[in-house]
Parts: sequence; structure tokens; C-alpha cells
Amino acid sequence: MAAETQQRFVERALRRKKLFLALSIVGIVIAVVLAAYYGYRRLNDPTFPIGSHAVIVVLILLNSRQNLRQYRFASFIEDDKKRASDP
Repeated sequence: MAAETQQRFVERALRRKKLFLALSIVGIVIAVVLAAYYGYRRLNDPTFPIGSHAVIVVLILLNSRQNLRQYRFASFIEDDKKRASDP
């Protein structure tokens, strides 16, 4: 039973491999755009609170990093499966 659950997990990770990479790239782009926007707002309004907005940017970047880790994990599984199937 555990092997079946693990196999489904592996298959799902392999199916989502491209999604993980796309989410990582989109997250980085969004974080950069938000950082630029918040920087622009801060330049025009010195009272604009940058701290809480910087936390949002950092959280988005951490999420992107996790998606990149999942992409790498799926790539590793895919390579391992190819090596295991080769005689």
C-alpha cells in the first residue's frame, strides 16, 4: 500500500514538473515587479510603509524557491527512472 502511494506521488510530481518551473519563473517576475513598484511608491511618498511590503516580496521569492526545488526534485526522479530503465 505504501509503495502504491509513493508511486502515485512520483507520477504526480513528474506530471507537474513543467508547472513547478513555470510557477517559479512567474513568482520571480511578480516579486521583481512588486519590488520596483514599491520602490517607486517609496520614492514618491517617503511615508509609504516599505517594511510590510518587503515581507510580501520575500514570501513570494521563498515560494518561488520552493517551486524550483520541486522542479529539481522532479528532474532528479525523472533522471533516476531513466537510468533504472536502461540496461
